[in-house]
Amino acid sequence: MILISLLLMQVAYAPETEAVMNRSRQKAEEQRALQAKERPANERSAQDRQAQETPRPGPAGVPLSPEVAAKLQACLDAAMEDPAAGVRAAQQWSMQGGSFSAAQCQGFAEARGEHWDAAIAAFETAATEAQKAGSDQDAARLWAQAGNAALAGGKAQQARGYFDAALAHGLPDGMEKGEIYLDRSRALVMAGEEKAARADLDQALQQAGADPLAWLLSATLARRSDDLGRARNDIAEAKKRAPDDASIALEEGNIAILSDDEANAKAAWQRAVALAPDSEQGRAAKDSLARLDGAAAEAGGALTPRP
Repeated sequence: MILISLLLMQVAYAPETEAVMNRSRQKAEEQRALQAKERPANERSAQDRQAQETPRPGPAGVPLSPEVAAKLQACLDAAMEDPAAGVRAAQQWSMQGGSFSAAQCQGFAEARGEHWDAAIAAFETAATEAQKAGSDQDAARLWAQAGNAALAGGKAQQARGYFDAALAHGLPDGMEKGEIYLDRSRALVMAGEEKAARADLDQALQQAGADPLAWLLSATLARRSDDLGRARNDIAEAKKRAPDDASIALEEGNIAILSDDEANAKAAWQRAVALAPDSEQGRAAKDSLARLDGAAAEAGGALTPRP
């Protein structure tokens, strides 16, 4: 009972909540974009140059002309460096007929500035414009972006509606569709609808099983549902895919302590602290380690005969 109480006393932290604001794949995409921008022109491959010269699918799937692709990239670059500048560039482009690409850039810029209501409105406009243009796949992806902005703003039911709209637009099975199921499962967890969240997570694991976040959230939900066997299996799958993720290490420790595996709980929490000592995950793990040590000392004292 002492060990179980350690988890209940842990600093208020839930991996599924942290993931809303700080998804590792989003950070990786932004880092790749910055690295690509910083590469000298003479290091860029012929394939890169060819991609700049030919129409290509944009983030929403519509083949973009070189002019529109360049304008979208310039707008996103501005938003990466200065969200307010990105908003201004997107608004100006919208007045010039930028359609849903301009609205999408504005949504991205507002999200970079953590102006969630404005981001939601911009992505909703973008999705509506895509529907008017007859592009279901564009609309699906933009509704999903609106859903993620709503999640980040703490609006679970609104987010769920956007993800419902995204899934209604007929994306083919695969990673992209699986990620939307994953996102909707996060909205359902936030709304307290854990049974429905489990169904969506199972869909996400089938279609987006390469994403460690799907396994992490599946493990967390299983742990919350007292299905420790599944929780241990799913956190092991998450760890295979992202061994250096502090969120995964923290949850591994949470599951281990509830499984009466003190040694592995301690090792996992120590790893979380080592990976991200100043993060919320690292602080939560450090707190659990301190409580574990305190409980062990108290138990040892109780067993020591009094003089």
